[in-house]
Amino acid sequence: MSEVDEFEELRPLLFSIAYRILGSVSEAEDAVQETWLRFDGSATRPASAKAFLSAVVTRISIDVLRSARVRREQYVGPWFPEPLLSDPYEDPARSVELADSVSIAALLLLERLTPLERAVFLMREVFAFGFDEIAGAVGRSEAACRQLLVRARRHMEAGRPRFEADREERQKLAARFFDALKDGDVVGLRDLLAADAQLVGDGGGKAPQLGRALVGAQRVARVLGTVFPLLSRIDVTFEPHEVNGQPGAIFRDRDGKVLHILALDVLDGQIQTIRTILNPDKLGHLGPVADAWAIDRELKRERRRG
Repeated sequence: MSEVDEFEELRPLLFSIAYRILGSVSEAEDAVQETWLRFDGSATRPASAKAFLSAVVTRISIDVLRSARVRREQYVGPWFPEPLLSDPYEDPARSVELADSVSIAALLLLERLTPLERAVFLMREVFAFGFDEIAGAVGRSEAACRQLLVRARRHMEAGRPRFEADREERQKLAARFFDALKDGDVVGLRDLLAADAQLVGDGGGKAPQLGRALVGAQRVARVLGTVFPLLSRIDVTFEPHEVNGQPGAIFRDRDGKVLHILALDVLDGQIQTIRTILNPDKLGHLGPVADAWAIDRELKRERRRG
């Protein structure tokens, strides 16, 4: 195998590691590209390309995350990771771990960890690396990595997200939700929501968003059942699509540009949380982005007419 072929074979794994550490598609892609440059520029060929490249992309991602955390502390409103429509890395033996770890809820929970804890937790619990490989990647002893993992597990177990185990049932519930949304069926929406369901948006100050999270099935259903029929009248459409391994949808304006992403957390036959990602900086990897402010103005005009 040539170096290029070896790297391309491992690219999905490297991206998946970087994305879970960073919560950003664009930053993960940059980390993978920097990893290639270091691999290509290395004077010697490593005994294990997988171990070498995984270590390099992890170290790069840790450094990027440390600087990103400062920006996230100054972020306007709730911060969500960039939406991932499909994970390029597949491992049948780790399918459950991979699916759980890429959900928005899990990535938000990982924000509680330090960069080192996050990297150690992901490399061990999700990607099943040995402690010798993890130690080499993060620049700590194996004993220190074991301690980092213990702390990380403690934080994660305290708030570990749980989801509907049956994928088919989850998709059926999501289909009913989007049918009710399309029809503006407030009662139908309310019946699908948990009593304490939340609607939360991430606009980052760069798109219209809720001032704060809406809580309660009736309140959330009323807002959704009112707003989305108005959106359809100004030719906003949506297509159901898996988002970070959970049910969701892509909303587009009349020109087909991405307006926002909606993602659902489903548990015990009910929708627990609805998250919308409107920040245009987080949508560019999905295609041309709509002008959310223009849509908002048009929406208000339509509401006045109605």
